[in-house]
Amino acid sequence: MDLSKEREKIIHAIGATNLKNCLRRMLLIRNFEIRAEAAYQHGKIGGFFHSYIGQEAIQTSIVEALGPNNWYTTTYRCHALALLLGEPPEELMAELFGRITGNAKGRGGSMHFFSKRLLGGFGIVGGQIPIATGAAFTLKYKKIKNEISVCFLGDGAVPQGAFHESLNLAALWNLPCLYVIENNRWGMGTAVERAVSVPRLAEDKAAGYGMKGYTFDGTDFFACYAGFKRIYEEILETGRPVLVEVIAERFKGHSISDPGHYRAKETLRQLVDERDPIALVQKTLLDTGIVTEAEVVAFNNEMKEKVLAAIAYADKSPWPDPVTLEEDVFSP
Repeated sequence: MDLSKEREKIIHAIGATNLKNCLRRMLLIRNFEIRAEAAYQHGKIGGFFHSYIGQEAIQTSIVEALGPNNWYTTTYRCHALALLLGEPPEELMAELFGRITGNAKGRGGSMHFFSKRLLGGFGIVGGQIPIATGAAFTLKYKKIKNEISVCFLGDGAVPQGAFHESLNLAALWNLPCLYVIENNRWGMGTAVERAVSVPRLAEDKAAGYGMKGYTFDGTDFFACYAGFKRIYEEILETGRPVLVEVIAERFKGHSISDPGHYRAKETLRQLVDERDPIALVQKTLLDTGIVTEAEVVAFNNEMKEKVLAAIAYADKSPWPDPVTLEEDVFSP
């Protein structure tokens, strides 16, 4: 067993039971994405579809470190976060299928999941950043001290005006917001270094707003957990915003229609072989004796069956009545 002292502390702090549950959640996300993508290819799902495969360690670690009782906003790559915040796979799959039993009654589709603490997935690049900043303002205005606002965004949102305006106000007004740039290296098909003028998206950008910035390895669950836990405590204590960059690489194209010709197959194959976040967690838990090979297989089979049941549920669910299309629409 070759574990650093720091990693041993993290493992002890999380505990064996919670670590097993984190692995199960990551396997649920992976199975959900794989089988939802297959359903899309069979014509069961329409519209857009953005897979989270390759990034599972990031949001799993942050929900484990911070807990579900904060305010979360995210991008159109929102399936994982909704699952992590407790939304049933059946309702999420039904939403992908456009059925009335879906998370948003079949009206939102892949990019617009919600929960009691998830303020939504957003189809507009950077559209969630002002919403998350507003949630942080609400927490400060109402003097709620034990919660923060967490905003996930992609590297492609960093050049957007909404990003800069939001961070400026958050720093100016001392808002308890954690901005997490999930840098998966590609904004659609454009490499991040060809789209953003600085190499360190957190440290370099945060400095311009008087904020702290940190960078984590987004494929390393344990490094992410430790970093997010420390930053969460910092924000609760100071009430100040923090910017974090987590570096990973999505294993699929930008969306289901993207063949990903902008990167070599050999490079991607090497990434999958060496930096799969689920395989890395499994290895650590196996090396420490927290799980056995049989348990890993059982967990994966359990999550596979859960997702297959969700697909069956979605397929049997009724379509929305077109008469109800304009219900629940807010217009001032």
